[in-house]
Amino acid sequence: MYQLDEKIYFYVLVLIPVLLLLYLGFKFWQKRTQKKFANPILLDKLSPNKSTFKSVVKLVLVLLAIACLAIALVNPKIGTKLETVKREGVDIVFAIDVSKSMAAEDIAPNRLEKAKRIVSEIINHLASDRIGIIAYAGQAHPQLPITTDYSAAKMFLQSMNTDMMSSQGTAINEAIDLATTYYDDQDQTNRVLFLVSDGEDHSDMAVESVEKATKAGIKIYTIGVGTTKGGPIPVRINGIIDSYKKDNSGEVVVTRLNEGILTDIAQEGNGEYINGSNTEKVVDFVTETLTKMDKTEFESKQYADFKDQFQWFIAGAILFLFIDVFMLERKTVWIQKLNLFNEKKEDEN
Repeated sequence: MYQLDEKIYFYVLVLIPVLLLLYLGFKFWQKRTQKKFANPILLDKLSPNKSTFKSVVKLVLVLLAIACLAIALVNPKIGTKLETVKREGVDIVFAIDVSKSMAAEDIAPNRLEKAKRIVSEIINHLASDRIGIIAYAGQAHPQLPITTDYSAAKMFLQSMNTDMMSSQGTAINEAIDLATTYYDDQDQTNRVLFLVSDGEDHSDMAVESVEKATKAGIKIYTIGVGTTKGGPIPVRINGIIDSYKKDNSGEVVVTRLNEGILTDIAQEGNGEYINGSNTEKVVDFVTETLTKMDKTEFESKQYADFKDQFQWFIAGAILFLFIDVFMLERKTVWIQKLNLFNEKKEDEN
C-alpha cells in the first residue's frame, strides 16, 4: 500500500521534457554554427578531449535529480501495517432548557451559560461516546443529531440562547419524546439522556414521556441549574438589562429551581438528579457514571500505518547533482588508455 500526500507537485516533472527539448535545440544550433566556423574533422582536432557522451550523461543526471525532487515533494508513503480500530461507547443526548427563566442570574453568569459550561466540560471528558443536543422551551427542537464530532457539538452549544424559541414554557415531555428518536441503533444497550433545566413551568405530561423513554431503554439523568432562593428574569435590550419580567399584577417574577420535578423525572427514568451548582462535581459524577456502563461497539475502521519515504528521493537528488558537478565534459584519460574501440589504430592509419 502506498499514499501520496501532495500530488500537485507531479507538475514539476513537466520540467524534464522542457529541458530535454531545450538541450536538443541547443545542440542543433551548436552543430549548425560549428559547420559555419569549420569542418567536423578540423573541429575534432581543435578539441580532441571533448566528450559528447558525457554531456548527455550530465543532462540525464540533472533530469534524474529533478524527478527525485518532484517525487520527494509529493511525499510518497508506504503502508507498513494494517490496524483495525474499534470505537465503542454510550449514546448520550443533552436536552437543554432555553426558556426565559434560564436567563435568571441567581447563578453566575446566568442559568443558561452555566448549563452550557457544564455540558461543554462533560464533552471535554468524553472519549468515544456519541452525543446529540436538543434545545427546548415551549417546544423541543433538534440542534445536533447523534455524532462523534465534539467540535461541532460545542459550536452548536455556544449558539444556544433564550431567544431562539418563540414559544415559552418548559416542555420537558417534548424534549424526552424527541430524544427517543435520536437513538438509531436498536442494539445499543446504554442510552442516556441528560436533562439540563431549572424545572420551572414544566408540563404535566412529563411523567408519561418518561415511562415511554424507560421502556425504550433510556436512562434519564437530570441536572438542576439555579438556586431554590431564585432570582428575577432580566429583560435585555441590546444586551443591557432594561427591566425585569413582571406578572399580570405588576409584580416582579421570581423564578426558582424546582428540584422536586427534576428528582421525580430522574427517579422515574432510572437515573439520578444532580445539582449543577458545582460544575466539577457534576462532571466527575457524569464521567464516573458513564465509565461504569457497558460500552457498545458502534464503529470499526481499518487504518494503515504509513511511513514517509521522501528522504530517499532527496538523497538520490543530492547524489545525482553531486556526480553532475564533479563530472567534466572531457574524455576520461584512463578510458582512453583502455582503447576499447581501437581508436589509436584508426588514428595511426
